[in-house]
Amino acid sequence: MENGMSQEELADIKELVCDEVDARASMLLEASHAIHENPELNFEEHFAHELLTGILEDEGLSPVRKAYDLDTAFEANIEGAGPTVAVLCEYDALPDIGHACGHNIIATAGLGAGLAAATVARKMGGSLRILGTPAEEGGGGKVFMGDRGAFESVDAALMVHPASGDLVRMNTIAIHRLQVEYEGQAAHAAASPHRGKNALDAAVLGYQNVAALRQHIRPDERIHGIFTDGGRKPNIVPEYSSMEWYVRSKNMRTLEPLKKRVLSCLEAGAMASSCTMSHSWVDPYYADMVDNETICTLYAANAQRVGRDPIEPDSENKVVGSTDMGNVSYLVPSIHPMIGVAPYGVPIHTPDFAYHARSESGDSGVIDGAKILAMTIVDLWANNGSMETAQQEFTSSISQ
Repeated sequence: MENGMSQEELADIKELVCDEVDARASMLLEASHAIHENPELNFEEHFAHELLTGILEDEGLSPVRKAYDLDTAFEANIEGAGPTVAVLCEYDALPDIGHACGHNIIATAGLGAGLAAATVARKMGGSLRILGTPAEEGGGGKVFMGDRGAFESVDAALMVHPASGDLVRMNTIAIHRLQVEYEGQAAHAAASPHRGKNALDAAVLGYQNVAALRQHIRPDERIHGIFTDGGRKPNIVPEYSSMEWYVRSKNMRTLEPLKKRVLSCLEAGAMASSCTMSHSWVDPYYADMVDNETICTLYAANAQRVGRDPIEPDSENKVVGSTDMGNVSYLVPSIHPMIGVAPYGVPIHTPDFAYHARSESGDSGVIDGAKILAMTIVDLWANNGSMETAQQEFTSSISQ
């Protein structure tokens, strides 16, 4: 493919990879349903890991299980002379509400795209890396994998995420998690309350301070927290309390000053109640997502080939959140589009969304997502300038 491909040749190969997805549709949907019915939390996705690597093995792709020293990560490679495109699979679930983020769809759409693209890799001279990335829901599997070399020699990384509409991108913001502990002095709440130092009061005051702060933060910033320990019995002045917070901002540069403001609020609660406070920022942090516009454009055009029309997020149509795919986007040109699988307005991370992730519309997301990603991989292999443009854009955007 030294001189690139004609549009007719490219269209024929795209039709071929779509046919390859269709040929595997039953298997992909069975896998999606099985993962949905067996939800597993961060770094515990043993069922999904075995299921997906078993399929890769059946397809002759020789997956590496427990890749990058993570028990539930995997990798399968096809080596070629051309650019290396990585397609990413997520498969962890949420506590209590299972696959309410639809990672069963992400896993099998990514798998289907990889299997379909693999059938034309040799013809196009492309290299392919199928990555199973555990623990997106707070564990940061992609961050650990990136630190250990998973994206070395990768020229682009692709995945697709389910939502209640087709969007070119997600409104992804940086996040750092915070653990806070207060220590006071226990006392009998009736007999000698004056001898106590109320650690729960410290936490409540800190929470109220953060609540007041929320009025004065940027529109693209978020702060939310919970009490994880508030005492043992009402008639004992609590000597210990703890909280967990998520602090989010547009990017890591703007996140740093917000983190300091949040800590000041929480520390003031300790001072007001004569308690002491300790804290720890939980790594890895999640960076904001730098969507590669060149690859986003290719994805959107391929989505139209299967009857979907992804739009740019606006005030009415958007998904705001954080993902470890953001960290990947600082390593290689990356995309994180959203594919509609639920009725408009159904938010992710809800029981309603979990239902739709296993529905007929969820199944359509698996098959359409696999086709769109596979066609986008073909575009990046086609030696028509797309990969070079994506790389130039990446270098420019990261250096800013």
